[in-house]
Amino acid sequence: MGGWPLWRLRPAAMAYVLAVQAVALGMVAGVFVTSRSPLSHELLTFTMLAVTAGTVIVITSVSIKAQRQLRRNPWTLHIAYLATGILTLPPNLLVLLLLGPTLHGVLDGRPELHRWLFTTAATTIATLSARSVIGWEEPQWGPVLFVVAGAVLLLTRASLVALGIWLRNPAAAREDVVGEPIDVLLGIVSASLGGLLAVAVSTEPSSALLAGPPLVLLDLASQLPQWRRSAQRDGKTGLANAVHWERLARNELHRAQARVQPVSLLLLDLDHFKRVNDEIGHLAGDAVLAAIATMLRGSLRRTDVVGRFGGEEFVVLLPGTGADAACAVADQVRAATAALSVPARDTQGRHRELNDLTVSIGVASTSRFGYDLTDLLVAADAALLAAKSGGRNAVALA
Repeated sequence: MGGWPLWRLRPAAMAYVLAVQAVALGMVAGVFVTSRSPLSHELLTFTMLAVTAGTVIVITSVSIKAQRQLRRNPWTLHIAYLATGILTLPPNLLVLLLLGPTLHGVLDGRPELHRWLFTTAATTIATLSARSVIGWEEPQWGPVLFVVAGAVLLLTRASLVALGIWLRNPAAAREDVVGEPIDVLLGIVSASLGGLLAVAVSTEPSSALLAGPPLVLLDLASQLPQWRRSAQRDGKTGLANAVHWERLARNELHRAQARVQPVSLLLLDLDHFKRVNDEIGHLAGDAVLAAIATMLRGSLRRTDVVGRFGGEEFVVLLPGTGADAACAVADQVRAATAALSVPARDTQGRHRELNDLTVSIGVASTSRFGYDLTDLLVAADAALLAAKSGGRNAVALA
């Protein structure tokens, strides 16, 4: 137990994770102690929902594994049938329906047990909270109460999970903490599908089986942000890759030109990075790249466009920033890099602390080179070479 990843979390994050799990366990225990025995038609509804959800979970999990893809959080799929259960099942059967996320965890082979348990606990709290809105023993709901219950379901889980992510890593990117806009849209669509399914199964429980194909499509649609992000992000740093960065940078330059606003570009190159890979190992090199990316996200504005160009090169576009201000930002980044201490392991498995990192930075601005991205990159690259030839760990302005 001493080697569990849970114990390596920040103290506040670990306490929060354990507290959420304790609350979920307490709520589940209370449900089974206080709930009445389910009626026959409720058992039939539960069976139909469980069979449909279980089949969809197995099919989508096997399909994603066969294609050797990484599954994104399957929460979108769970919303639909849990929303149906909230509206139609007694609390004890609703809790049993929460075995769906558990089945997903088993099939997907979650690498970190504490994360899976935490998200399942958050889902449990959100589901039972939504049920309390429409009546605990005998739910009474119409359009207004359904919307309120759906909002409680979505917002409660999103808030619990977001706070956990932030406590674990306060420097995490905003989209990693609160998700992307498409996540919100998919959640609303999923909850709406759950409401329609509840109306159907209230009349004919076997109609739950007809929801199978839409649930499969919904689960596949929820993977789209993951696939898009994989195509746009650098795998080692999470920053925009070169292609995506260039697209964002060109759009930003076009807007700045229309508004006659200055823009500057920083081209960064880690000094003697090859030595880290050759002498300590490529895993240590990857740790350095990830640390630089985290430092850049924490040091720059949200409006700045940060990317990895490949190897040990990073690039930053600074909208609304002239040459002098850009040089000041570059010097802050240079100093922050020199202050880094990156824990890593060498090829022998020994712990190393990398604290002698430096970076050289070339700066170019639209005030001198115009709004063409290629011209700015060429100028910044020439300035970077000047910084390197001048002794490294320096900032040079083109």
